[in-house]
Amino acid sequence: MLLSIDLARSLIGVLDEPALIIEGARTAAANDAAKSLLGQRIEDSDLRFAIRHPEALRTILAGKVADVEVVGIGSADRPWLLSVRPIERGLTLARLIDQSAGRAAERMRVDFVANASHELRTPLATIAGYAETLADEGEVDEQTRRRFGSVIQCEARRMLRIVEDLMSLSRIEAERFLAPREAVDLGEVARLAADHAGPLIEKRSCTVELKIESGMPPVAGDFAQLLQTADNLVGNAIRYGCTQENAAVIIEVRRDGDRALFSVHDSGDGIAAEHLPRLTERFYRVDAARSRDSGGTGLGLAIVKHIVERHRGRLTIESQLGQGTTVQVALPFEAAAL
Repeated sequence: MLLSIDLARSLIGVLDEPALIIEGARTAAANDAAKSLLGQRIEDSDLRFAIRHPEALRTILAGKVADVEVVGIGSADRPWLLSVRPIERGLTLARLIDQSAGRAAERMRVDFVANASHELRTPLATIAGYAETLADEGEVDEQTRRRFGSVIQCEARRMLRIVEDLMSLSRIEAERFLAPREAVDLGEVARLAADHAGPLIEKRSCTVELKIESGMPPVAGDFAQLLQTADNLVGNAIRYGCTQENAAVIIEVRRDGDRALFSVHDSGDGIAAEHLPRLTERFYRVDAARSRDSGGTGLGLAIVKHIVERHRGRLTIESQLGQGTTVQVALPFEAAAL
């Protein structure tokens, strides 16, 4: 049975990506995605009215099997895979498969490797420099030896924290499709996070207030990961939100309909609005020097984001300069508890 134009139009109509049926140099049929991208009146017209990209036009008109990467159809920098397949009696199917997501993922991977390398190279260079000085022949006075040793120890611990966070992030991503099944008491998580932050609280001369609603049902979760989330959020609030004028951090757990809310609020300097959308990116820092000095790895909120996503929860960050920051995690209750 020969393929009719009407049948071809019906077949490409079910495709999500832009698709054209070409007859000679004429656009015989186009699906809705192609019309949206290339123009609503491209059917039954010269192909050159629809495709103005020279390489793409040559590839389609050749009418041979081909897969070609092209950039610039629809917008200046949008990447596509043009797939061309001859069908029968002079008809050719041309599909445009969007490569934007793949390219973005590749850029993220490259940026991640570059950022991780930079983060590890900095303390490693410091360690190498101080160790080389200590290894040189000649006497080193006790005070210098202790100072150099302290720097080496500090930088080595910093590298260890980065590696541990990278490994943690990798484990969380590997488990992102596995629904957590433990019944977790968020009140207990909040109390433990406050206890864990004890040394940091003392160091920063900070106060922590717990507000935990009684009678809260458990959430469906992974206890270790939710505690890690709480530790990161409380630690960030103490490091960056505790100032001499405003030294209080509030940890709150309460019910909101069919969800539990875990929030951490500080009254510190706050974060400018332009930074908020990027806070969960790996190694993104509002103030890089301050973050490193405080012991941050730049991965804490990225870890929190992935844990919340695995728990089918919602993470929101609200902040205003001079008024502090509130980070809130909303998690569904365990089904058996409702």
